[in-house]
Amino acid sequence: MTDKKIIKSSDTERSDRLPPGQHKTGEWPVLHVGRIPWIKKAEWSFKITGLVEEEKTLDFKQFKKLPMERVESDIHCVTTWSKFDNLWEGVSGKTIVELAKIKPGAKYVMIHSYGGYSTNIPLKDFVEDDVLFAVKQDGEDLSPEHGYPVRLVVPKLYFWKSAKWVNGIEFMAKDKAGFWEAKGYHNRGNPWKEERYSD
Repeated sequence: MTDKKIIKSSDTERSDRLPPGQHKTGEWPVLHVGRIPWIKKAEWSFKITGLVEEEKTLDFKQFKKLPMERVESDIHCVTTWSKFDNLWEGVSGKTIVELAKIKPGAKYVMIHSYGGYSTNIPLKDFVEDDVLFAVKQDGEDLSPEHGYPVRLVVPKLYFWKSAKWVNGIEFMAKDKAGFWEAKGYHNRGNPWKEERYSD
C-alpha cells in the first residue's frame, strides 16, 4: 500500500489554499453531535441501499478487501478553521458506486452514520477522485473522536459533509436534507463560495 500513488485533491494546488472566511490551524478540532459511538471493527457494517441493482451489507473485513486509495487533501470546517496536508487512506467513492451497480436514476447519495447522523451529497460530488471512505489519517487508524473505524472525506465541501462513524450509503433519485441541512446548513456546502448556511 505504501508505494501506491497519492491522489492530490485539486484544491491543494491552488495558489491561495485558504477559502474566504477561514483561518489555518495545525490542530484537528473535535466537533460532533451527541456522544462518540464506540464501535468495534468486528461489529461494524456498511449497508448499500436505495437505487442499486442489489442491496449489500459489508463487514469490516470485506470492506478492507476493496481497492484502497491514498488521498492528500485540505479540510475546511464551517466553523472557520482549515487544516492543510492531510493524508487519507481508504475506499474511494467511485469504488462504492461500481460495487453498488447503481440504477440510472440515482443522482444523490445520503450518507448514514452510527448515532443517527446523515448528510446528503450530489452524486457528481461524491464521485470526485479525492472522495473516499477513510480508515486512516496520516498513516494511523482514525481515533474514535474523528470517526473510527470509517469516515467519509469529501475535501471540496465543508467538513460536516465528511460524516464520521459511517455505516451506510443510500442512492437516491431526488435530493433530501441530512441532519445539519435540515437545521439550516447549506444544502451543498462549497467553502470557496462560503455556502455555510441556507438563505
